[in-house]
Amino acid sequence: MKVVILAGGLPSTIAEDKQGLPKPMVEIGENPILWHIMKSYAYYGFNEFIICAGYRKELIKDYFNDFYIYQSDITVDLKNNTIEIHRKITEDWKVTVVDTGLYASTGQRVGLIQKYIDGDEFIVNFGDCLSNINVRDLLEAYRKNGKLATVALAHPAGRNKILDIDEEGNYLGLYKHDSEENHAWVNAGAYIFHRQVFHYLMGNYQLEKQLLEVLAEKRQIATYKHRGFWSPIETKRDKEQMENLWNAGMAPWKVW
Repeated sequence: MKVVILAGGLPSTIAEDKQGLPKPMVEIGENPILWHIMKSYAYYGFNEFIICAGYRKELIKDYFNDFYIYQSDITVDLKNNTIEIHRKITEDWKVTVVDTGLYASTGQRVGLIQKYIDGDEFIVNFGDCLSNINVRDLLEAYRKNGKLATVALAHPAGRNKILDIDEEGNYLGLYKHDSEENHAWVNAGAYIFHRQVFHYLMGNYQLEKQLLEVLAEKRQIATYKHRGFWSPIETKRDKEQMENLWNAGMAPWKVW
């Protein structure tokens, strides 16, 4: 099953890079957020990724093109123009980086990678959230409910839109107010979709504002309540908190 990661947004305001980085390329503990997300999925056996790139897509392409060198120790012989690689480290990943445009919405980006989806099911994950969601449990919930989509929920960790969920766990739409009460649930930015959802991905719309609302009307979206760690990385403070956890060896999203 392919894991689609949305990494094509506008420049991040949480990085020190003067030109701006795509938010998923902002580093936590010397590795980009994107790497942390992929490591979590790989831990559960999902090793094929599609990266929806846009802003400064060349940074993402270069990162994976040179991944072997970035992760290993090297000796460069400048005179002879040779590179010797020591402590060889890499990952068992297959990564497709797709240019989905600079200003495309999340819905458009997912629609543009349809030709790379070769099965009936695929995962979509936002590129600016860290969590310890058990992806196997999420997949099991999706297959049990028989809906076209399942969205992972988490308790709010900031200014988030609260979701309307009935007693059976069905997604009914968005509440019009915000809350940080313990009983509130927000979209955790992780979905499992059946490929039939591509029929509804038309126009320049965000996933929440188009696809999820349409599927809610058709009673074709279910939810999975994640009660563990989840955090979007939206501000410099968020980044600093994640770095502090990582450097202290206490990163709750590090399941590998």
